[in-house]
Amino acid sequence: MSLAALLLAVLVPGAAARDRLLRLPVGDPARRDRTAAVVLDAITDTAAGETLTPGELPARLQNVRILLVGEGHTDMDSHRVERRIVEELVRAGRRVTLALEMFPYTEQRALDDWTAGSLSEDAFVEASRWYRSWGYNWGYYRDVFLLAREARLPMRAVNAPREVVSAVRKKGYQGLTDEEAAHIPSRVESHDDEHMRMFKASFEDESFHAGMDDAAWQAMLDAQCAWDATMGFQAAKALAGDSDPKAIVVILAGSGHVAYGLGIERQLRAQGFAVGIASVIPVPIADEKGEPNAAVQASYASFVWGTPPEADPIYPDLGVATRARAEDRAPEVIDVEKDSPAARAGVKNGDVLSALDGAALPDRESLSRAMAGKHWGDAVALTVKRAGEPMTLTVKLRREPPKSKRP
Repeated sequence: MSLAALLLAVLVPGAAARDRLLRLPVGDPARRDRTAAVVLDAITDTAAGETLTPGELPARLQNVRILLVGEGHTDMDSHRVERRIVEELVRAGRRVTLALEMFPYTEQRALDDWTAGSLSEDAFVEASRWYRSWGYNWGYYRDVFLLAREARLPMRAVNAPREVVSAVRKKGYQGLTDEEAAHIPSRVESHDDEHMRMFKASFEDESFHAGMDDAAWQAMLDAQCAWDATMGFQAAKALAGDSDPKAIVVILAGSGHVAYGLGIERQLRAQGFAVGIASVIPVPIADEKGEPNAAVQASYASFVWGTPPEADPIYPDLGVATRARAEDRAPEVIDVEKDSPAARAGVKNGDVLSALDGAALPDRESLSRAMAGKHWGDAVALTVKRAGEPMTLTVKLRREPPKSKRP
């Protein structure tokens, strides 16, 4: 399960945390006390316990008006599932609108230009400020976007502006300015014990739990819920007024916004959209250690699609989480992933990333854009400021080989 929105998309849970999240006894009371099989290249209807082919899925979605598809942002098989679902819905005669977590709803124009065919790929990535709005390599999403353009499917930006979500975490709903509050729905359901349980389970590092009090956890969950509520509200708005009973909005979002119906779906129901919601989440058939994921909690999603074990990301990353500093917005390291290229090069928490291969890094967008042109096997010169002093580290973009299994 990939939770990019947790901690405002700064910390992403590791594979071990994702594996735990597959088997929480939360969500729909009718399904949470049993399991559903995960079958490679098959779709399991978790309510009926039946396995389906992709071509059979649209018939199960006849009465669904909003479909949530939970992705792993750097899992290519996850994106292949997204494209296949959309293809099958279009083939079945559904009028599909794609709702995208990747963009705040205020950034719609570039999407309209893309689906109209008036922008090349490079021009779209530039005009949409892809690496500012999202940051993950465009290559993961390219095939889905090409399908939308080829089929002339409307694409809608549905996320909340990141600075507004950050303001919710820092000040709470009551502390928002009128301008900030206007960007999120008037009703956001943020206090839920099961959602909090899932939220905490998303963090792999137990020491992180120890450093957080209840108020800090609730502040982060408030931000997550504002994000979920805005995506649900904007998706429902895209559907409103469409009298075609075959119209369907497909929301593409991280699986943390979809799992157990506790994210976007819960917010949609609180807003009065009580019918016609379903979810699909791709689930690898084995965890990072090669242990089988034979089943998940049946309440995890309406449908689970068995995919191959998650491979290393196709595109390299440094293995750091960063935040923008208030004074100059240069990315500051707040977490270094164990055994990552950055960790092996000696990058430390508190380092400010100032240049990559000699090119300045004034913000996180510039870092994402610079890394988008790199490949596994490359070496990069990363200039950091540590305690105010510049130093250059050689970062070798190499993956960790799999650890051998002992009998």
